[in-house]
Amino acid sequence: MKITFMGAGSTVFARNVIGDCLCVLSLRDSVFALYDIDPQRLEESRVILEAMREAKGGFGRIECYVGVENRRAALKGASFVVNAIQVGLYEPCTVIDFEVPKRFGLRQTIGDTLGIGGIMRGLRTVPVVRDFARDMEEVCPDALFLNYTNPMAIVSGFMQRYTGVKTVGLCHSVQVCSEGLLKALCLEDRLEGRKELIAGINHMAWLLEIKDKNGVDLYPEIKKRAREYLKNPEARDKVRMDYIENFGYYCTESSEHNAEYNMFYIKKAYPELIDRYNIPLDEYPRRCVNQIEGWKREYAQILESGVKEHTRSNEYASRIMQSVVEGTPLQIGGNVLNTGLIDNLPADACVEVPCLVNGRGVHPCHVGALPVQCAAMNMTNINVQLLTVEAAVTQKKEHIYQAAMLDPHTGSELDIDTIKQMVDALIEAHGSYLPEYR
Repeated sequence: MKITFMGAGSTVFARNVIGDCLCVLSLRDSVFALYDIDPQRLEESRVILEAMREAKGGFGRIECYVGVENRRAALKGASFVVNAIQVGLYEPCTVIDFEVPKRFGLRQTIGDTLGIGGIMRGLRTVPVVRDFARDMEEVCPDALFLNYTNPMAIVSGFMQRYTGVKTVGLCHSVQVCSEGLLKALCLEDRLEGRKELIAGINHMAWLLEIKDKNGVDLYPEIKKRAREYLKNPEARDKVRMDYIENFGYYCTESSEHNAEYNMFYIKKAYPELIDRYNIPLDEYPRRCVNQIEGWKREYAQILESGVKEHTRSNEYASRIMQSVVEGTPLQIGGNVLNTGLIDNLPADACVEVPCLVNGRGVHPCHVGALPVQCAAMNMTNINVQLLTVEAAVTQKKEHIYQAAMLDPHTGSELDIDTIKQMVDALIEAHGSYLPEYR
């Protein structure tokens, strides 16, 4: 069996996913094909993964493919393709995504999923995954594409609507959502045996139900404690707790992400909100710098002292592969096309819902209608996602303008003329990382 990892220069993540596979009897003898366009980053991954493979018993084989000219060879015959690319990396593209909007008076926290940063990341990523899809349709037509690349709903939604590749989008936030909430509210004693239902869209999927092992609804106590949590000036997860207060439900992704997914918390007219909700502006660039430096130190330490033993993570990728290969049932939270799964969201939206996995693949589950206020919040994000996909498919600049105009944070801060000027400046700054728009 062949497992191909696109963007294998993302060494830490590649190490986790492939390390997880090496922990599974049915996966460990696979060919692990590593693909990247950066030979130095790919070589760093190869060194680490070869050492890990030997530490885990020497099973399987690692193959490396560098550059666009070797992409088809990397994909040929794959059963699973894991996608973790970042087009344009931190420099130059993430820097552009943050610095150019600042000139126009727009601040962001993460900028990788929604907002003007998410739009631009989507526009430079879709053409690359389109090429992946064309190759996959020819050289591994039955492969399952496991997408981890943000913006999740834009990238996965494009693949699901415009290609023949079997695609599921995977995000870390579903697995840790309720656990993080209960721990933050000092309800750790309710963790074991809990039952939950999560559905919506990526990074804004709603914890619709949460019950303890005895079937007791935990939301009344959660709401009570969330109000107290919001009074703590040092608390970090205030945006999501404020969601509970005002919309009735907690959501999957962090408060620093959700601070920029709406029009409520980052506002020039109300600068005091930044401190009130502990919103970390420019958070993602700081993380990137720290991660780059941290990886340099970790890589040097690994070369000196060897690879530490890998413990299987809670990432879905290896567990999905194992379920498909062994035919054992698994439930995940996956990002899939809304084929009647959430009744009050559009059919062309990419939604995040419970999915069953078995030997026949990934099977999304019908959820029904979301609470109307939750669906309304999701729609403010879906509007942007669909227009960004439309821009990527048609290459019409007007759809980029429209996506930015309808982005809740951007539209609440800037007028239409300024938004268009900002989009033009971003397109120019990105240069060859974007196609030509008309």
